[in-house]
Amino acid sequence: MKYKKVYIAVFVMLLVMLSCFNACRPIRNFTTKPTPWSGHSMTTSKLPVYDPAKKTVFVIADHKLTEMFDMLAPFYLFNATGKANVYIVAKEKTPILIKKDLFVCPQLTFGEADSMRLQADAIVIPALSIRDEHQDTVIISWIKKHFSPTTKMLTICDGASTGAATGLYDGKPITCHASDIKVIQPRFNKPNWVQQVTVAKAGNLFSTAGVSNAVEGSLTVINEIFGTETAKKVAADVNYPHEEIRLSHKSIALTGGNKFQVIKKVFFKRNRNIALLIQNGMSEFAMASMIDTYGRTFPASFKTYILNDTTISTRYGLSLIHTGSNSIKGLDELHVMMPETFSVADEAFFKKIKIIRYDNLQQQYLFDVYFKRIGEQYGPQFEKFIKISLDYN
Repeated sequence: MKYKKVYIAVFVMLLVMLSCFNACRPIRNFTTKPTPWSGHSMTTSKLPVYDPAKKTVFVIADHKLTEMFDMLAPFYLFNATGKANVYIVAKEKTPILIKKDLFVCPQLTFGEADSMRLQADAIVIPALSIRDEHQDTVIISWIKKHFSPTTKMLTICDGASTGAATGLYDGKPITCHASDIKVIQPRFNKPNWVQQVTVAKAGNLFSTAGVSNAVEGSLTVINEIFGTETAKKVAADVNYPHEEIRLSHKSIALTGGNKFQVIKKVFFKRNRNIALLIQNGMSEFAMASMIDTYGRTFPASFKTYILNDTTISTRYGLSLIHTGSNSIKGLDELHVMMPETFSVADEAFFKKIKIIRYDNLQQQYLFDVYFKRIGEQYGPQFEKFIKISLDYN
């Protein structure tokens, strides 16, 4: 009887140790800050030929960290109009950190944009590396310099902190991620902080709720600049699931109950090693939405792969630099957004890995595809956590 109790105690201890080991990697990977670019880079993003007949859109970036979907969704959507010169602009040419081991090269520096004498018809401000009152004065000054009475300004998610720091939103409605507004609002008390909307508007000043609402914000500004027909065409391009631009919103902040779902998942569910294959000509919208969604599932690890090179060019000409290894040891599943270009050689390289193919991108809104699969893997409550973390409500 004595030995039986000892065996049971050892067994329980082993179970606890295994559970802790299972949970450590997802938590460590989620909380570890990725490292910005260091050194020099000879790679640049292709500069689109400037067309004076088109409107000009600047998407502000910060090389230390720029929230991926905040930046790349508007970049894709404004390009999809076919009526805009769209530029990712930054203080310097340093590659912009968007995910661990993955960088995008800016198309223009602030100085280059000034030397070209470009006038902004729209300025998009994603969530940057600084989200409190200690903003980068160079970025703030450049934004204010290029904002005119006819310029549309759109802040995405916590990019509202940078927008608020310009002073342009003083006394005007502004919004941000529902889970962050209580942190940001006290630091910037001059704007009128609002909730329950996907997009807040005051004249030419726009702002969006959390990450996923970059779509509604971009479509709203596109509708104002280019008209309803163009906005509908762009919405159809990404299979936007609403007939009209959805402006009503449930501003639901993450709660302790939501976070408990994370604890249950990392301790008691399978924590997968997930990866995305970055492919030439890849949609910036597809890439950013996938990484931003699955990166929040607390996987054991999340990697990106670029095969046969370290740099690729996206659909609208951005250069992506991959600095991680292409080792597939321990990899559980690889997501392939462009299965039509997934070669026989690629299949051979990943022959023992589960391949998640997105064969019907032309028929589905990607967020809904991701949420459905995550719900099937980890249950509806964890799916709810992911939706709230993306402010998709």
